[in-house]
Amino acid sequence: MRGAFARVTTELIDTDERVVALLGDIGVFAFRHAKEAHPDRVYNIGILEQSTIGLGAGLAKGGLIPVIHTIAPFLVERALEQIKIDFAYQQLPGNLVSVGASVDYAALGCTHHCPGDVGILSNVPGVQILVPGTAAEFESLYRQTYANASLTYTRISELVNADSSDVEPGRIEVLRTGAQACVVAFGPVKDAVLEACADADVTVLYCTSVQPFDAATLRAHAGSGRILLVEPFYEYSTAPAVLSALQGLPAAIASTGIPREFLRGYGSVDDHYEAIGLTPRGIRASLDRLIDG
Repeated sequence: MRGAFARVTTELIDTDERVVALLGDIGVFAFRHAKEAHPDRVYNIGILEQSTIGLGAGLAKGGLIPVIHTIAPFLVERALEQIKIDFAYQQLPGNLVSVGASVDYAALGCTHHCPGDVGILSNVPGVQILVPGTAAEFESLYRQTYANASLTYTRISELVNADSSDVEPGRIEVLRTGAQACVVAFGPVKDAVLEACADADVTVLYCTSVQPFDAATLRAHAGSGRILLVEPFYEYSTAPAVLSALQGLPAAIASTGIPREFLRGYGSVDDHYEAIGLTPRGIRASLDRLIDG
């Protein structure tokens, strides 16, 4: 996805004179050609995330389209006040594109983990939150939203699905239907969910858009009353949107995601996911508990 981000943004800089890239000392080499061609529209601001958000808001106020890119904890958590006040409160459009969430920088420890980004930004009014599962899905969502009237947060992951879906903001795709439960896979955990549910009589929904959220599709497939959310970020991060969608319906909701604790161990992303159960085996165990309970 990171390669797709650099390529597509470079194309947008070439074709849309409003686009300005602001980098947080990340991805600078990937944007070297864009910098050479458009030195006035590609900037490495460095490790100054709060100032970068403020600068991006100023550019948006002037009619430009900022694309702000750095590691997720520094983009979302360190600069949250600026996102909230400089962009959201002022109702300014722009693009926040992160890398590293949730534990892609596993070897660098908790300072570089960011499983809280989706939940945090869900509390900022007016922010679109997109969670693509492949490079092609990223490109599709990014091209659909980069110049719209919203502040859009797009979450790039090292974990990707094998196949891409036809995605758009605010739409859930129905992958299969069943009677015993409804499993919602968010972004790059789709493959793990499909493997976990291969012989289960369940509905599987695929969601790449947390905000806006496709309440109608979820509600239409929630007849079993059992909903399992499989989230590659903090567990239950999407529960408020799900509860709102299911208002008035009886429902038992469970989540398999990143536990709400610091992951203090070291190793690869796969090591972390195995330890916390964000694997086909762990997802199936959660699903069985939901159905049997």
